[in-house]
Amino acid sequence: MASGIFTILDDIASLMDDVAVASKIATKKTAGILGDDLTVNANKAMGFVASREIPVLWEITKGSLLNKAIIVPIALILNIFLPIAIEWILVLGGLYLAFEGVEKIIHKLFYKKENNTHNENITETPESEKDKIKSAISTDFILSLEIVIIALGEVLNEALLTQILSVSIVSLIATFGVYGTVALIVRMDDLGYAIIRKSKDNNSLTAQFGNLLVEALPIIIRILSVVGTIALILVAGGIFAHHIPPIHHLLDSHFHSIPEIISEFVLGILGGFVGFIIMELIHRILPKKH
Repeated sequence: MASGIFTILDDIASLMDDVAVASKIATKKTAGILGDDLTVNANKAMGFVASREIPVLWEITKGSLLNKAIIVPIALILNIFLPIAIEWILVLGGLYLAFEGVEKIIHKLFYKKENNTHNENITETPESEKDKIKSAISTDFILSLEIVIIALGEVLNEALLTQILSVSIVSLIATFGVYGTVALIVRMDDLGYAIIRKSKDNNSLTAQFGNLLVEALPIIIRILSVVGTIALILVAGGIFAHHIPPIHHLLDSHFHSIPEIISEFVLGILGGFVGFIIMELIHRILPKKH
């Protein structure tokens, strides 16, 4: 009896160890998307009245959890009954990520920069707020899909239970990690203004710290935007390099001396341009709605 209990405990410990290792690897692979996810959602959350930012973020967080609750079981079922679909979805997802990264670069270079500011005087109706929340949740669905597929792609050879637990853990880390950080970022300038107001001397250390928080917010957003864009392209390039057999063989046989990060970045850029051209053609072919 005792030996049976110890065997079960040993099996559980072994499973938890496998899950921990698999989750760590999968989380590292999804880190690139999380940087972009963080930037996108920080920008979206800053479009609301300051007093509504946290309640809105909570609504988006709940929507994100629902997104992943839908995506995770569908991805696991596909992996069991039609595993090749995971590879194709992963490649298509990589193409989308590459397109998104290259599109950001093109818009940055050739289009006027939109001026997004954190405005206390923004007026929001309940209807417009709901529309923005729906838009944010829709964007999250696409990013969540990529996170789940990439995470699952890293544990395809593991036992089913390990896959379920690993992907679920990565999904929870992604959701609460991203939106928790967004909550801190969007309230950073408000905290700075509060510190400045409470400071009796504008030249005091506390007032200077408050000014630092206010001035740091746009810088942090810009840094996240740049890092997130580069990470998107690298993640996409990594998907192309490892999940498209002809490209994988080509790199191994002819370009093995090139550092992996460079080859993946080049692949991501090329894939992004392909995606950008396809989207431009679709926009030109399909009639515009008036």
